[in-house]
Amino acid sequence: MTRLSEAARGVYVIAITPFTDNGALDLEGCDRMVDFYLEAGATGLTVLGMMGEAPKLTSEESGIVVNRILKRVAGRVPVVVGVSSPGFAQMRALTLQVMEDGAAGVMIAPPGSLRTDDQIVAYYGQAAEAIGDVPFVLQDFPLATGVQMSVPVISRIVADNPTCVCLKHEDWPGLAKITALRKAGTLDRRISILCGNGGVFLPEEMDRGADGAMTGFAYPEMMVHVVDGHARGDMERARDLFDAYLPLARFEQQPGLGLAIRKYTLYKRGIIDAPALRKPGAALDPLTRAEVDMLIARLEKRLKELN
Repeated sequence: MTRLSEAARGVYVIAITPFTDNGALDLEGCDRMVDFYLEAGATGLTVLGMMGEAPKLTSEESGIVVNRILKRVAGRVPVVVGVSSPGFAQMRALTLQVMEDGAAGVMIAPPGSLRTDDQIVAYYGQAAEAIGDVPFVLQDFPLATGVQMSVPVISRIVADNPTCVCLKHEDWPGLAKITALRKAGTLDRRISILCGNGGVFLPEEMDRGADGAMTGFAYPEMMVHVVDGHARGDMERARDLFDAYLPLARFEQQPGLGLAIRKYTLYKRGIIDAPALRKPGAALDPLTRAEVDMLIARLEKRLKELN
């Protein structure tokens, strides 16, 4: 098993959790989803993230989903597992389980109860102690967690915890934060920066010093195009492709509806059998589904023109 390290780069797709129409786990859908992400060029997967509906799963179901995905991946790419939890006992138990099953590392988001810089730094020190020598991703997503992590706070967490090897950068606006983190002397060592927010700022994030994406989008190949284009020094072509996908990526970023749109799009692409979210979860009305259909049709037309 290859462990996650500061060298992580590329596209780590945030995996959805497929459900049947009645809310049961769709494990065969998990297999197809994994195959689809890998065929699209993903260099890693992240499961049980916020867009994976992790809080809606029982502890047993979380273990089942991770185990199924790891078996399907079969070591071809690293898999990161979200283990954020109100308590460290549960975080440690899930971490030990998924690492034993073959995960490469875990991701930890801060609880919304943290208010001060010192509280944030202390929390991550305690979390790192709880999970031992397991490498972890620091998730910076203030729009969802309500926790604001400044550049100095991130610097302190990285300095205090050698097992913090990656930042999932999902602040918005956040381009200046990437620039500050990449400035010489800000961090005591270089860590990986993988970005979120559905990839809608990915070209600019790559130019600012990010190493790739750790997010979901129903067309992960868009993110692969951008990251690969940056590596080749051909951002002009990458931006042309990005621009073709952008209307759908923008539509998918709607708060409260984004996951439903993503699942519906994956359903339309034939990846999953049902676009169901486990309750509580928003369902798309007929007009919104029609808008997604129109955006998919326009995307396909534009891609034909570019190719």
